[in-house]
Amino acid sequence: MGTCEVCGNEYWMSFEVRTSGGGVHVFDSFECAAQRLAPQCEHCGCRILGHGVEVSGRFFCCAHCARESGMSMVEEVRDAVGSRPV
Repeated sequence: MGTCEVCGNEYWMSFEVRTSGGGVHVFDSFECAAQRLAPQCEHCGCRILGHGVEVSGRFFCCAHCARESGMSMVEEVRDAVGSRPV
């Protein structure tokens, strides 16, 4: 049985997540894994569970949040999902 590193729950179906940096983490749910490992949007603070948008090494949940951050050159950032080529 593993113990979740976020909530401390001991669970017989816990699982490990190995990161590219060599870290090993134990969780009892995807919710706890996301809470610990998913990056946060630098504008609204939500957890980025999808692709998100990266601008100059900063992470945002969507193009709107990237544009709202006031960074330069973000006017060109567009979300890929649902967009149509011009």
